[in-house]
Amino acid sequence: MRYVKDLEVAEEITQEVFLGLWEKRSVIDQSKSVKAYLSTSVKNKSLNFLRDNRKFSREILTLEGLMDETNSVHTDRMIEAELKEKIRESLEELPEKCREIFILSRHENLKYQEIADRQQISVKTVETQMSKALQHFRTRLADFLPVLLLWFIGLWK
Repeated sequence: MRYVKDLEVAEEITQEVFLGLWEKRSVIDQSKSVKAYLSTSVKNKSLNFLRDNRKFSREILTLEGLMDETNSVHTDRMIEAELKEKIRESLEELPEKCREIFILSRHENLKYQEIADRQQISVKTVETQMSKALQHFRTRLADFLPVLLLWFIGLWK
């Protein structure tokens, strides 16, 4: 439901995943977590569904009168503002050095070696700090993943 926002589709995807698990039961590595397998499978099938059903674009829905464009633009701006604020908050929560390294990488587009030279630290330290920062953002922005996904595949303007 978190991805597809449709109970019937969510139930169908879930059933397909369980059926796939049953059919592959003899070849699945039992030392791995079944929960992780199921979660990943549901996520991937949901994303595939969204990708394959892009035909319901905003323009078509608006033309058919199923979506009010004015309300949609207002909603888009609200979500965009909320996302920007969440990103800003998440950035501020990072430790100072981690935040500086992230900004140098993502805002100034510096390579890890350039950051290491500028900060007088090792490239490995830059990699570690970037990994920490990205994990922090993944955790803090998890609720926005569907919005970001829709934007990425072209359903969101």
